[in-house]
Amino acid sequence: MDEGHLEQAARRLAGRKVLVIGAGTRPDDDPRAPVGNGRAIAVLAAREGADVACADVSAPAAAATAELVSSEGTLSVAVVGDATDAEQSAAMVAEAVLGLGGLDALVVNVGVGLGTGLTGSSPEDWDQVLSLNLRAPFLAAKHALPAMADAGAVVFIGSVAGLRAATNSPAYDSSKAGLFGLTRHVAKEAGARRIRANLVVPGLIDTPMGRQASAGRASRTASFERIPLGRQGTAWEVAEAVTFLLSDHASYITGQSLVVDGGLSAV
Repeated sequence: MDEGHLEQAARRLAGRKVLVIGAGTRPDDDPRAPVGNGRAIAVLAAREGADVACADVSAPAAAATAELVSSEGTLSVAVVGDATDAEQSAAMVAEAVLGLGGLDALVVNVGVGLGTGLTGSSPEDWDQVLSLNLRAPFLAAKHALPAMADAGAVVFIGSVAGLRAATNSPAYDSSKAGLFGLTRHVAKEAGARRIRANLVVPGLIDTPMGRQASAGRASRTASFERIPLGRQGTAWEVAEAVTFLLSDHASYITGQSLVVDGGLSAV
């Protein structure tokens, strides 16, 4: 896989057992297609020394990521389930705990955008987006926290759409804004056990999903020119932020959001 400029990992997560929900990258006909955020997070966590349970609604996608994790020399488990379903969410956590022999950290990387404006968004669009983008992270935290070791970590993956009306989907923008509140609550409730919860907020990232969004929305491509650093980010740069927040280097950081957008939201 193409990690670009990444340096040799410092093994910041040695011995940790991490569940990544949304760890797959959908197949793409382009052999040069970039890796998705979830897969990059799982692989970099393994490179940092973690055993990783790779969960996805797609069995082939979960298995492909698990194989990449194994190639890094750590234990991998492929887990399949629908993160929006309460029973399947609980089962994914249980399978990860069984396969890894415990659980130290949770990453939830899920999201979909539907609808165009208020008039072009149906109630069904709203329910589907909120179910995946907000219900699924809630369920994951609800089921993972009781199984997680003390002093663990939770990282949700949001979007700069949660900071401003960044897309044409009111459901997407609203759901990503809701993750800020969920993150704060999880941080407050889990703090008694020294479990930290934080939110990574990617901007315009070159992933398969990002490319699909650009193809369907010209305004997204036009935004590239406004990024102070002059380019889109990569999934590996998102993964770097996540692994930092999972590690002891972030031992006194909780309830916070880390924006990874090349300065876009600042201008």
